[in-house]
Amino acid sequence: MTHADRADQFRALHRTGEPLLLPNAWDHASAAALAGAGFPAIGTTSLGVAAAAGKADATGGTREETLRLARGLARLPALITVDIEGGFSERPDEVAELAAELARAGVVGVNIEDGRPDGTLAGTAPQCELISAVKESAPDLFVNARTDTYWLRAGGAEETERRAAAYQQAGADGLFVPGLQDGKAIAALVDGVLDVPLNILFAPGALTFRRLAELGVRRVSSGSLLFRAALHAAVEAAHSIGGGGAVPDDLPSYADAQALSAAYGEGV
Repeated sequence: MTHADRADQFRALHRTGEPLLLPNAWDHASAAALAGAGFPAIGTTSLGVAAAAGKADATGGTREETLRLARGLARLPALITVDIEGGFSERPDEVAELAAELARAGVVGVNIEDGRPDGTLAGTAPQCELISAVKESAPDLFVNARTDTYWLRAGGAEETERRAAAYQQAGADGLFVPGLQDGKAIAALVDGVLDVPLNILFAPGALTFRRLAELGVRRVSSGSLLFRAALHAAVEAAHSIGGGGAVPDDLPSYADAQALSAAYGEGV
């Protein structure tokens, strides 16, 4: 199957009856476990990738770790989309080269965000240049343009809609608005602005998967939630050992965990 065929499969997952539930992995084992559980598509979480490398998230310092991980994940029996933060550069040619490398590795999608480490938003025009450069370099790649208007509290519905229109015009295949949990604002984007699928970040205690589906959301991602849940579970298990508490008895066995490496074929 060609890369274009796999990219078409990924696009189609955004057009089915249910929204695409996209779990986000942070390393080879977590991605292989999710693929083995039957998830057809898996994303990466920049926080998880950065934290696993002992680095800070969203500072542009994990280009090599992200690329190396992506090359391995692309061999899994799942469609892989990669969080590239802001592109790890403000130069369109460098971001385009990264996109081309990911596409050559077999990755079918990327998230690229307009939030910057200092808490501001990138200018709309420069961000559109990055999106356009990615699409020119890797036309089949599904570009999920993330705007941090709500995440950084740097703009409300009007600014989000303005950026959504601009990013679509630049060639984005989808729009991602983390932090948005207002049903009316979501419906306004879906019904009045977007011609591409809307991605919303799942937030515990906020809008449910079912409600997001009713509002017309086409992709629901977990972001760093699974990574943070794994950290919590590890600490709780350690406390349980010392305190005589119960440790779940249905955990993957040593052999189960060891077998995850077989999902990658040749070594990375």
